[in-house]
Amino acid sequence: MELDDLLAALNAGETITAGSPLHEAMHHASQQALLITGELNTGYHEPARVRELLSQLTGRQVDETVALFPPFSADFGRNITLGKRVFINSGCRFQDQGGISIGDDCLIGHNAVLATLNHDLSPARRADMHPAPIMLGRNVWLGSNVTVLPGVSIGDDSVVAAGAVVTKDLPARSLAVGAPARVIRSVED
Repeated sequence: MELDDLLAALNAGETITAGSPLHEAMHHASQQALLITGELNTGYHEPARVRELLSQLTGRQVDETVALFPPFSADFGRNITLGKRVFINSGCRFQDQGGISIGDDCLIGHNAVLATLNHDLSPARRADMHPAPIMLGRNVWLGSNVTVLPGVSIGDDSVVAAGAVVTKDLPARSLAVGAPARVIRSVED
């Protein structure tokens, strides 16, 4: 099983059955991600080196305007897409198997969690995984300790307050708070 086959299955939302060749390929890719994030999180690195390690993790060139403050963890890495002028603060965790797309000018606060996998609810199939992408539009700001769950899209110019748990899509220019997150007003200039 090749990485391209796994990415195609994940991006199609296919269930990853425990013990399957897809599951084994995902585990193998995760080991590589752990190796790269282990280096990223060990000691100080100049910003250019941080971007170089992010490029290795994602398998694509990261723009020179992207900034990340370690520590950072991604348990897959190959399904993260970062726009320009993205800032990711320290302590963030990306579970990106289902795909994480972060638009230009986004700010990701301390300890944010973006999770793209759910386990099956059936006890007999609990180890099976269901991927669903997370999409952040342009100029989204996630406050500290925000959690974004699988399948969520957050519209352009939205703000998610610290500690919120985003369980469903948020429209553009929303200010959302709470667990589960709810829109309390629009964001205007």
